[in-house]
Amino acid sequence: MKRIGFLSFGHYQDVPGSKVLTASDALKQTIELAVAAEELGVDGAYVRVHHFAPQLASPFPLLAAMGARTSRIELGTGVIDMRYENPLYMAEDAAAADLISDGRLQLGLSRGSPETALQGYRSFGYRAPEGQTDADVAREKTAIFRAAIDQAGVAHADPAMTGGQTGLLAIEPQSPGLSRRIWWGSGSRATARWTAEQGMNLMSSTLLVEDTGVPFDELQAEQIQIFRDAWVEAGHDFEPRVSVSRSIIPLVTDEDRHFFGLRAQADSKDQVGRLEGTMARFGRSFIGEPDVIAEQLAADAAVQAADTVLVTVPNQLGVDFNASLLESIVKYVAPAAGWR
Repeated sequence: MKRIGFLSFGHYQDVPGSKVLTASDALKQTIELAVAAEELGVDGAYVRVHHFAPQLASPFPLLAAMGARTSRIELGTGVIDMRYENPLYMAEDAAAADLISDGRLQLGLSRGSPETALQGYRSFGYRAPEGQTDADVAREKTAIFRAAIDQAGVAHADPAMTGGQTGLLAIEPQSPGLSRRIWWGSGSRATARWTAEQGMNLMSSTLLVEDTGVPFDELQAEQIQIFRDAWVEAGHDFEPRVSVSRSIIPLVTDEDRHFFGLRAQADSKDQVGRLEGTMARFGRSFIGEPDVIAEQLAADAAVQAADTVLVTVPNQLGVDFNASLLESIVKYVAPAAGWR
């Protein structure tokens, strides 16, 4: 049985056809979609985080609100760009949101992806020290964040304010168990191995920043196997999780066919191109009749290797359309693909 979640980028734009005109619309509709998804039996509600763009940006108020309105569904990110984060303040926010949801957070972190701002994290007050890369900074902040949510002392106590207590103080609040629900957004086989060595769950999207000439799903399945092998070698004391993202649009209603029917063939193949100076492979979309999609997904090597599939949703079409899309996946695609 696979967990099925949705992943929303939270786009908003005041253009013809959009049902998400403002940031307020994007935030409130994401909450409503999480509620609807839980009622449909979907397992996860995940949000993408971008800065300097008309998309979802600050995840923790949103995750807390989603947690307050739901009771079962997992709530997560895919992913938070750690270059922009204060890891201790983030640890406080994450713990608070996790406590509100009774321990349902699944936090995906990463070095970040190409963005509209040129080194936008510098405007947030952060820059890589001499000799360090963006990836170094993201990994260092992640280590601090993970230690903080695992009760590490991070600030010296002031005896004058603590009744004579000395030593290091941990951040508050703490949310037990959150440290095992941290994921790393990995875009390559090498970072998959590093993720396993660090003891984080693996989150892999529809983009890999390498290309060996094999189909996307096979390359991603190799990435997953490298992760699992490295996890065993590292000797961690709990079972890891692996998620992959897919664009899945079952054509069930006339509205589905109106918006996506013409894309069924155009988006049916991988794409290869250059991204930030390196070759990258983008995974195909799955658009068509539910039984056809189910057969294609059943043959997808990476989907079969993962325990969680995150479905990227066209959020600007509104809550009702996306709830209908998720219902079609749960009712028709998942059973036929052997996920349920």
